[in-house]
Amino acid sequence: MARTRAVDFEEKQRGLLDKAAEVFADLGMEKASMAQIAAHSQVSKALLYHYYPSKDALIFAIIITHLEELEAALEEADDPGLPPQQRLRRLVGTVLDRYRGADNQHKVQLNATPALGDEQKAEILGVERRIVKRFAAVLREINPALDDPQRPLLTPVTMSLFGMMNWVYMWFRDGGRITREDYADVATTLILEGIKAVR
Repeated sequence: MARTRAVDFEEKQRGLLDKAAEVFADLGMEKASMAQIAAHSQVSKALLYHYYPSKDALIFAIIITHLEELEAALEEADDPGLPPQQRLRRLVGTVLDRYRGADNQHKVQLNATPALGDEQKAEILGVERRIVKRFAAVLREINPALDDPQRPLLTPVTMSLFGMMNWVYMWFRDGGRITREDYADVATTLILEGIKAVR
């Protein structure tokens, strides 16, 4: 007989994802085992497999949950009625705020995607593309010349902005002299001032 879901299923599931992300970020995707994840999460292997039938399923759940929560936060924060420069600052600030406390999930996203199946990769790529498209649309509004078919610079500029945001976990430390809000302003200003000179 199939086990019925507990009332706190989703809460436990999220706790397992967070603990698993810690193990993957610490040991790497190949070295980390389901047994190690279960021990770190203080649950039985049977319970872990009840939630996630394989390591791949667990990795996929970490990444897709991280990205879908980011996409939802961007959807809520975005205001097309704002001037595009202000709209971009809000979006950048939202990304960096969502990355707060999510370094492990972010490492899994950056390092583990190649190990997943084609369907899983496609679903992840779909969310990533929607997120990137939102930023590209704002950058196009700020500087339409970036989308010139003869010199298509919109994608390189957009991905340069994501490079500044996505690798912040490598050096940024909360509680330092630079806050996330400060860095959001720095990254946005670099892009806004930089694209004025892009030809």
